[in-house]
Amino acid sequence: MTTAAQRSARVALDAARPAVARLDATRGSEDLAADLIEAWSAVEAALRALVGASAASALTGQALIREARQRQMINFDQANSLAEFEAVHARLQNVSYRPHEGDVAAARNAFLKLDAALMGDLAEAPRTSSAPAPAAPGTVAAATAAPAAEAVVVATPARRYPRWVIPAVIAGVIVIIVAGYFSFTTRRSDSLDQGVIAYQHGQREVAVSDFTKASREDPKAPLPHVWLARMARDVGNFTLASQELQTALQLDPNNALALREMGSALLQQGNAELARRFYVRAVEADPNDKMAQGYLGCALMRLNRIPEGTTFLNRAGPGSWSNCQPPAPATAVNPQQIPK
Repeated sequence: MTTAAQRSARVALDAARPAVARLDATRGSEDLAADLIEAWSAVEAALRALVGASAASALTGQALIREARQRQMINFDQANSLAEFEAVHARLQNVSYRPHEGDVAAARNAFLKLDAALMGDLAEAPRTSSAPAPAAPGTVAAATAAPAAEAVVVATPARRYPRWVIPAVIAGVIVIIVAGYFSFTTRRSDSLDQGVIAYQHGQREVAVSDFTKASREDPKAPLPHVWLARMARDVGNFTLASQELQTALQLDPNNALALREMGSALLQQGNAELARRFYVRAVEADPNDKMAQGYLGCALMRLNRIPEGTTFLNRAGPGSWSNCQPPAPATAVNPQQIPK
């Protein structure tokens, strides 16, 4: 994101401030709806400025939010808030709709999240300097800097060293580079693990930051996107959840966790048949996944395929899927036959 784009986005967003300041659920519904629509128009203009006029000229609403998210111009939490505000704007297209306090809260939250993001980006604009920045301790750049200096010393003709010195220096450089590589890969794993821990402790913003960091550190890893999808599903943002899961499955079409999570998102939306298909693929990818088996049973029960559903519920054992159990036992089928 360029500084010029940030400034253009701030100018566009500033146009929403009067409308946001007027937001009050106690005002007349028509006036409130007009202010909400005006505020969203300014937010949308700010997003277009971030993405760039040429790329965003034909984009609106959710598509524009996804474009900004894919370009990493906004984070997951900001995209989620903007999607909620966009949903309010979509409801307002029906002239009979009467906005309420929840709509006002969604609009204010989205505005503040985007405003804070733009303020943060401008504050973090790179400073110019005539001297190169020192390499951080423990990084590959820092690890390779010292051996380079030693190599210059070794090459100085005024001093003589035993023959074993140069091979020893080269071996030391190789060791440092390998150590730096493993340190880097460990940090990538730590970002994902820290995100899981934060999620389990209810620290959503920390978890989103860690998962997003993990996805940047390893762009080919599907798991950060699976976790981001799970968090989106938790708050009912199925559009964002689907986007993250599609990314995960593009990276690894046979990833059992991504397949299971896609099934769960579809089942929660009431699409039992499509959910069943993803659960089937998840069980085929990991036959030991009890959760996939349990919710496959749930999908089958909703499709009135009671015997097959009972079989998979029994295979999974007790769990959060147990409330899908029928009131009376049903005839079981061969456990090895996964319904197609």
